[in-house]
Amino acid sequence: MKKFQLGEFEEVVMLTVGILYGEAYGVSIKKEIEQRLDRSVSVGALQSALKRLENKGYLRSYAGEATQERAGRPKRYFEITAYGKRALEYVRSTRNALWDAIPKIALDVKYLS
Repeated sequence: MKKFQLGEFEEVVMLTVGILYGEAYGVSIKKEIEQRLDRSVSVGALQSALKRLENKGYLRSYAGEATQERAGRPKRYFEITAYGKRALEYVRSTRNALWDAIPKIALDVKYLS
């Protein structure tokens, strides 16, 4: 399988776009990541990641309907492309293979209190 370049935050963003299927736009993606991962997300970092993922062909965006609450500006929605799905599958299989390769004893550690 072809190798895909996908950083940890990019992976989180793509998975969140999938979770929000049909409702994935900047603010909803930011809120979902913050709620699910208890992690603060800056708007700038999110917008940069979305732009990178779109440039890589992993996401595509489209304009929604203009709304009064946004002063007539439309929301920009995101969805995973077929190429993006392949990238996520590659990352998942790679991570699973690495986890499966760890000898059980390596993770059989005692925590100190």
